[in-house]
Amino acid sequence: MVRKLPRRKVLAGIGATGVLGVAGCLDGDTDDDDGNGDGTDNGNGNGNGNGNGNGNGDADVDIDYGGTVRYGVLMPETGDLGSLGPAIRDGALLVERQLGDALEFEVQTGDTETEPSAGNSSAQNLVDAGMPAVVGAAASNVTLQVTRQVFIPNQVVGMSPASTSPAVTDLDDDGYIFRTAPSDALQGPVMAEVVMDEIGGSSTGTLYLNDDYGQALEESYVNAFEDAGGEVQNRVSFEPEQASYTSQIGDALADDPDILMVVGFPQSGITLFRDYYGNYADDWDGEVIVPDGLIDGDLPGEVGNDMNDVWGTAPSAAGPGADFFAELYEDEYGTAPAVFNSHAYDAAAVITLATIAAGGDEADGTAIRDNIPEVANPNGTEYDPSELAEAAAAVADGEDVNYQGASSAVDFDENGDMQAVAYDIMRYQDGSIETQDTIEFEN
Repeated sequence: MVRKLPRRKVLAGIGATGVLGVAGCLDGDTDDDDGNGDGTDNGNGNGNGNGNGNGNGDADVDIDYGGTVRYGVLMPETGDLGSLGPAIRDGALLVERQLGDALEFEVQTGDTETEPSAGNSSAQNLVDAGMPAVVGAAASNVTLQVTRQVFIPNQVVGMSPASTSPAVTDLDDDGYIFRTAPSDALQGPVMAEVVMDEIGGSSTGTLYLNDDYGQALEESYVNAFEDAGGEVQNRVSFEPEQASYTSQIGDALADDPDILMVVGFPQSGITLFRDYYGNYADDWDGEVIVPDGLIDGDLPGEVGNDMNDVWGTAPSAAGPGADFFAELYEDEYGTAPAVFNSHAYDAAAVITLATIAAGGDEADGTAIRDNIPEVANPNGTEYDPSELAEAAAAVADGEDVNYQGASSAVDFDENGDMQAVAYDIMRYQDGSIETQDTIEFEN
């Protein structure tokens, strides 16, 4: 079920409960730390992708483009988001795999370690290597640092597939920063409505990561919950990757809320949910809701519990090319795509098309920035991921194109944000994740 609603109706009618299927277990091939999924020699996660392709490109399409498409991929391969980052990275590398027989690529990767300082260092390495555009970063606190410290001063395009903090919208970026993921200004109200209409909770406590992502999403959720007439009780922050979260959980549950809303990342989430199930779940008759940062199919196994009382929300892969992308990703990596994988693919696809439109090896960050709306927004011939080679050929021939993505229609507004997005409403069920509903929003 996919429902299309105007954005102003984000709090209306999210009550459908039909189960649509398993969301790919969201494991993202996270054991493959070298990022290539099948032993090929492209984009291997340590910065030496050679751009030769591995046979997945469309050799029958003649792309009249003599330059090299260059982009970096800056993802958390280790740290608190290390279980999700490699799969997101692989989504961005898939464009090179798909078109490598028809275009020359130079793609390099960097590991943010889910830390701003490490992200800055890796981002600077990509800039120094001549990358005019970068898919990344993922964690909002890292993105806000690398954009301000590295991308914007060096006039390099940054396009995050996973940073959802509303603060990204307000960056003084001179137009260099984009994202294919939606803002948590929307996800907070979605979570609040799921709690009140789907789960039936009227009171909530919150437990949130003390960073840009956690703070902004928790505030968005709290504001929406109170606006809808709900009672917000204890609001508790926590630091990443601590040895125990028992006291913080106890503080958040002290007034016996109907729902505990938890914002965090998987590595911290393992400890947090072990503490929750070991000390509180049996005595507290409530349920938990988490956002995209804790949607990880490996989490129940790591925690040692099926987590049947945990609901979730995450940006959906609901674009025109979603099915093709899912098949292409699984064929390449041997696993179904997970959260934000399609958003990374779309970011790389848009950067590739904008690079071609910018006109050859002279395509610097400024030229790519200026051509992104020309290849992604309306007024051109529509092409989806299954037609990416044809889209590249059309751009090279000077034609107007409108790329329609795997994650969404990929139409950017004046802030570099998406104009139309979708969210999946999910539940952990018997150790896997099931999608309950998908909702689309448009301006």
